[in-house]
Amino acid sequence: MSGLVARPDRVRLAGQRQQSLALAHFRLMVVMLLFLGVVGVIALRLLYVSIFAGAGASTPAGEGLLPARGDIVDRNGVPLATTIQAWSIGMHPRQLVNDPMEVAEKLAVLMPEHSAADYFAMLRSKKSFIYLRRRATPEMVAAVNAIGEPALALAREPERLYPQTTLAAHVLGWTDIDGRGVFGMEKMLNNRLLDPAKRGTPVSLSIDTRVQAALEEELSAAKDKFTAAAGSALVMDVRTGEVIAMVSLPTFNPNDPGATGIDSLRNNVTQSVYELGSTFKPITIANAIESGVVTSMAKRYDATAPLHVGRFTIHDDEPAGRWLDIPEMMVKSSNIVTARIADELGEARETAMFKRLGFAAPPEIELTAKAKPLWPVYWGRTTVMTVGFGHGIAVTPLNLALAYSALVNGGTYHPATLLKRGADNPVPGGHRVISETTSARVRQLLRLDVMPASEGTGRRADVPGFRIGGKTGTAEKAQAGGYNKKLNVSTFAGVFPMDDPKYVIMMTLDGPHGTADTYGKTTAAWVVGPAIGQTIARIGPLLGVVPDESHDVDESDLLPLLWHPGISKPKLTGAAAAANDKD
Repeated sequence: MSGLVARPDRVRLAGQRQQSLALAHFRLMVVMLLFLGVVGVIALRLLYVSIFAGAGASTPAGEGLLPARGDIVDRNGVPLATTIQAWSIGMHPRQLVNDPMEVAEKLAVLMPEHSAADYFAMLRSKKSFIYLRRRATPEMVAAVNAIGEPALALAREPERLYPQTTLAAHVLGWTDIDGRGVFGMEKMLNNRLLDPAKRGTPVSLSIDTRVQAALEEELSAAKDKFTAAAGSALVMDVRTGEVIAMVSLPTFNPNDPGATGIDSLRNNVTQSVYELGSTFKPITIANAIESGVVTSMAKRYDATAPLHVGRFTIHDDEPAGRWLDIPEMMVKSSNIVTARIADELGEARETAMFKRLGFAAPPEIELTAKAKPLWPVYWGRTTVMTVGFGHGIAVTPLNLALAYSALVNGGTYHPATLLKRGADNPVPGGHRVISETTSARVRQLLRLDVMPASEGTGRRADVPGFRIGGKTGTAEKAQAGGYNKKLNVSTFAGVFPMDDPKYVIMMTLDGPHGTADTYGKTTAAWVVGPAIGQTIARIGPLLGVVPDESHDVDESDLLPLLWHPGISKPKLTGAAAAANDKD
């Protein structure tokens, strides 16, 4: 049997098949490697985008969202600032399908903030994406969608909403188009509200929306009645420093802050400094008692004639023409007597007290928008005397409210806060300004000025049962080169209830004009005092202060000092009473 011999042509064919199979395997491996490479590149790109997207100034609609942001509520849980899902409108110019001029003309009709020419230029630009409208209404979105242009992009994105609109606008502030706080507590709380670990829990402010609304209404009514240029007001807890309400007029809507003028964005409570006039007199008296300059309320000072100091003359708007004791000085608001007391105190003791009360620095509160008081450059004798009754130094209303809190709460200064006090925001220790004994005496004097029986300058703020105390202050409005003698800054610094102080209330009108029922007068006694009384009557019950005419500050040792034997108490009404009221 002969052996098998392989045919050369079969061997050659088998070799070719092996080479073809190896080549196919090689090509398949190359394709797989290329595929894996492409997948890897895509994966890396996706990873990069997920980490770094949003680092630019804006993110195209549909390609990213604004940062999530926590809510802000008032002390009772009422929403003040929250985040909702809103619409945005944009365009992808490179994806344009229809005639650009036709699309531009339709957009100009729907969104007239730009002309058709502007929209045409945007559509013809080389940019990959352009925002047309953020925070768009559903109706606007539907109308743009009806244009039928695929290049127009409609997307949902977070929007910051202030459901109470203008209420507490200067406290809240607002966020920018990219969801970052730029003013007010939105700015101060920015990191806290953006923190993923904390943003699920709302931030509680010290503000009470009920009190805030009442204060805004009363201040607005007074501002409108007396056609004042601006106004400010606040209510603050004297023992904790919590700001229960803060109002600045004119105001704005934080949902659209750009729709108002720059003056409306200014917080007059913390950013405007004023000479606050006779509201400084209780501070001077407290300093004199604490320093031992005044050891008796019966101590009398010469007010028989204007006081001449160098080339300056200090006079009283309502000249007494006689010597006055301390209670009389307070209810008559005597500049002459206050100046004499300040002169006895001297520069060192006067400036030391002002510094303890925070008058040498911006008011202590979380807001960043706050002004430093205008401190006198030179403290000569005349300056010491005039500053004693509030002329020659300018502070913010909040500075003065902090000082009054310390004067009446037993003598301890606490910084103000717009955050609700609690375990995570306890009341700080504060520092002592005056003794409890001096504080008790100041409470008597402040109540005396508002008690109708004393005929003090603050009596128009009195509301039976609420035991209101306080001091009026009227100063000519400062302007470049001096003072405007035709315009006043009128202020009332009040406290209630005076027998157990809980709240300071401040109200200032900048440039009020007199009316028939004020006999043309623009002093604080006439234009601010009544508004203070009306406000306290509204907010007192909300704050747990119930009218009670069976309790009051004990004035038994001061009332006999108001009228001495042989001096009859005047009984004035109508125009005569108006002529007798200056502060």
